[in-house]
Amino acid sequence: MADNESSSGGAANGTGTPGTSPANAARPRNAASRSSGASRSGGGSRGSAASSRASEGAMKRQIAELKREVSRLNRALADKAEEQAEAASGWYESAAERASNLYSGASSRASNLYGGASDRASRAARQLRSQAQSVSETVQQNPGTFSTAMLIGGVVGLLAGMAISRTDDAEPDWLRRWHR
Repeated sequence: MADNESSSGGAANGTGTPGTSPANAARPRNAASRSSGASRSGGGSRGSAASSRASEGAMKRQIAELKREVSRLNRALADKAEEQAEAASGWYESAAERASNLYSGASSRASNLYGGASDRASRAARQLRSQAQSVSETVQQNPGTFSTAMLIGGVVGLLAGMAISRTDDAEPDWLRRWHR
């Protein structure tokens, strides 16, 4: 009975290869020893060999079914990944399109603002140039008038400064600051 258990131990423990257990490693592997073991156990080893083959066949069927299930899951996963990739691609394209539209709108508004500001600045520069030219011509034609106007402006500024700085103190404030 011990021979039956050790000979079917590889198939029973799930490895599917008889002769890998330590009990099998200690046994001699020639044909004479196999035939003497078969004669000792009698018909019991034939029954266990048949059940071992049946269980091995069942395991092979289960493995094949599991392989089919894994391939079916892989296909389903690949399909889901493809759908998600398409959704992400569509989202990216719509976001890129919106960004492009926003950029082009902002660019055209900035261009319009710059064009308007540039036009106004050039008109202001032309106007300042023409006014400066007319003032320059007036001064060149009437140098006495310009000198008189500058002298009167200086006198008025001096009188205004004196009126503002006038106080009741005999000693001005600025003088005290320097003598401390």
